[in-house]
Amino acid sequence: MNLTLFDLDNTLLAGDSDFEWAQFLIRRGLVDAELYEAKNAEFYAQYQAGTLDIHAFLDFQLAPLARHERRELEALHAEFMREVIEPMMTPAAKALVRDHLAAGDVVAIVTATNAFVTGPIARAFGVCHLIATIPEQHNGRFTGRCRGTPAFQAGKIERVESWLESLGLWWTNFSCTTFYSDSHNDLPLLERVAEPVAVDPDERLRSHALRHGWRILSLRQAEPSSVTRHP
Repeated sequence: MNLTLFDLDNTLLAGDSDFEWAQFLIRRGLVDAELYEAKNAEFYAQYQAGTLDIHAFLDFQLAPLARHERRELEALHAEFMREVIEPMMTPAAKALVRDHLAAGDVVAIVTATNAFVTGPIARAFGVCHLIATIPEQHNGRFTGRCRGTPAFQAGKIERVESWLESLGLWWTNFSCTTFYSDSHNDLPLLERVAEPVAVDPDERLRSHALRHGWRILSLRQAEPSSVTRHP
């Protein structure tokens, strides 16, 4: 039995669902355009630089969820999926996920983006296990706060291990553990698995991967990438 973990934004998706959700809300006139354009760009630049304050970002990202009823948010998200996310799901990414599922791997998406935004995306990929930052709810309505440890940087390891324990499993139960990611922010989890794979990596991750002999692949291509199997 193998464990296969996927980052989502700029890995399985040819873009960032977190950033695009904020842009979508701006286009719908649901948030202050000038403020949100500036803050969204600022936080995204911090993420790329590895300097993001995840809690400050989550205060920004989750606040709009608290202003709307769940039914309204879900209708908006259905539009978001059709207009923004589905075009970002490349054939190669969908094929790679299908290959790992068909091989019988335990497959999960591990993402810092909140579970409201990413839940439908994981389901669209056919992945039932999602490890994401959890937006707090009260009586079915979002509060605008985060619950528990954000699935970001080393927090991804904590959240993955809690999930494995909930299944009665541990790293040692698997013949091979693999994590696919594009970002240097994911180095803690990439270094925790047996087979780290850099997918369309940023420059810092590409340099690290080359130094350590990690596999590098692209999912931004027409033909699906093959899966390297381990006994």
